[in-house]
Amino acid sequence: DPAADISDVFAWMNADASRLNLVANVFYSAGPTAAFSPAVQYAFHVGSGAAYGDVADEALVLCQFYDTNRIECWAGEEYVEGDPSDPAGIASDSGRLRVFAGLRDDPFFMEFDGFNETVAMVVAAAPSLSFVDGCPTLDTDTQQALVAQLQSNAEGAPASDTFGGSNVLSLVVQVDPELLSVNGPVLSVWASTHANPSFVGAP
Repeated sequence: DPAADISDVFAWMNADASRLNLVANVFYSAGPTAAFSPAVQYAFHVGSGAAYGDVADEALVLCQFYDTNRIECWAGEEYVEGDPSDPAGIASDSGRLRVFAGLRDDPFFMEFDGFNETVAMVVAAAPSLSFVDGCPTLDTDTQQALVAQLQSNAEGAPASDTFGGSNVLSLVVQVDPELLSVNGPVLSVWASTHANPSFVGAP
């Protein structure tokens, strides 16, 4: 289901650390009629701890659409619902939770055909390579050939952004980190999608 297929996850703090910004992109190559699905729950899992490597437990930011144009989200005791398509987003009564959802330019920049050609070159060269601690040793000519291919498309022309002009559906959440940092100020973030149990017709 493209509406449940996560292509990117981003997380960062505002400069003053007053807000945690979370983005999950779904629906690779989304067209103008692409939409989030009421059959899917979208979740950000935020672990917290006192120090790096000491992150424990998780708090959830959970969102679901109750039709294709209206969403409801929870973060701790904060709740927001409505049409999230305004670029300014919709905010909870306290303003500690803000949500936007809609079509956005795919942020992934890559010469994908050139990369695939580079992979084919590595696969072809692999039988003749020697390895040290699992890493291949490459002669200068092979190194230069791989670097040149990574800077080109499959035909050798200069690299370009294969994904330029492509769109994704972005779910963007801005939240007061105090709602999620229950075990300390150091945060870890991942995202997931699930079947929405409240969706009529869900299995």
